[in-house]
Amino acid sequence: MAANMKAVKLRIKSVQSTMQITKAMELVASSKLRRAKERSDNCRPYFEELYDTLKTIAAGNTDFSSIYAKAEESEKVCYVVIAGDRGLAGGYNNNLFKCLEADAKGKEYTVLPIGKKAVEYFRRKKADVLTEEFGEIAPITVGECFEISKLLCEEYKTKEYGSIRLVYTEFVSMLSQQPHAVPVLPLTELTEEDGKEPVRNLILYEPESSEVFDAIVPEYLAGVVFGAVCDSLASEQAARRTAMESATSNAEDMIETLNLHYNRARQASITQEITEIVGGAEGL
Repeated sequence: MAANMKAVKLRIKSVQSTMQITKAMELVASSKLRRAKERSDNCRPYFEELYDTLKTIAAGNTDFSSIYAKAEESEKVCYVVIAGDRGLAGGYNNNLFKCLEADAKGKEYTVLPIGKKAVEYFRRKKADVLTEEFGEIAPITVGECFEISKLLCEEYKTKEYGSIRLVYTEFVSMLSQQPHAVPVLPLTELTEEDGKEPVRNLILYEPESSEVFDAIVPEYLAGVVFGAVCDSLASEQAARRTAMESATSNAEDMIETLNLHYNRARQASITQEITEIVGGAEGL
C-alpha cells in the first residue's frame, strides 16, 4: 500500500512539473500571438486588395502577352509551403501538409519550404526542393519576401513550371485556422478558380501593358508571400496557445484524479493500521 501511495505521489509531482511547462508555453504563445495578430491585421488588407486587383486586371485585359498572364505548357507545379518552426501546436503543421498533399495529388511538383517543419517534412519525403535558404519563418522580413519573389519569377520565366501555388494557414479566429492552397501564377489561374466570366477592363497602360505587368508582378508576388507569412505566424501562435491551454487543463484534471486515488489509498492505509492496532489490543 505504501509503495502504491509513493508511486501516485511521484506521478502527481511529474504531472505538476509538466503543467508548469505547458502553462508557461501558453503564456508565451499568448504574448507572441498579440504581436503576430496585429501584424497580420495590418498587412491583410494589402494582401487581399493586391490579390483581388491582379485577378481583376488579368481577367479584363486580354490584349497583352506578359509571360505571367498566360499558362505555360509545363504541368509541373512549384509550391511555396509556409509551415511553423516548432511543434507543440496541435494539428497546425499536419493539417497544412494534408492540404498540400490533397492539392498536389497526381501532380509533379517542386517545393520552396518556409519554416523548419516544412524543411524537415520534405527532407523525409525526399521531395524536389527549390531552395532551403528560407528555412525559418520567424525572421522572414519584407526584404526576404522580395528575394523569394525574385527567385520564383526567374524560375517561372524559364518555363520549367506551369504554375506557382501558395500553401499557407489563414488566421480565421483565435480558435480557428484554415489551411489553403491558392494559385499565384499564372494570373489566368486566379480568375479560373473564381469560376466567373472575365469582365472587360478599360485600363490603359503606358508605356505598354506587358511591360507594366512584368514590373508589377514581382511586387505582387512579394506582397502575397509576406501576407501569407504574417497570417501563418499568427495561426501558429493561436494553434500553440490552444494546444497548451488544452494540455494544461488535462494536466489539472489528471492531478485531481491522482489526488483522489492518493487520498483513497491513504485512507485505506490508515483504516488498515487502526484495524491492526485494534486486533492487537484484543489479542492482548
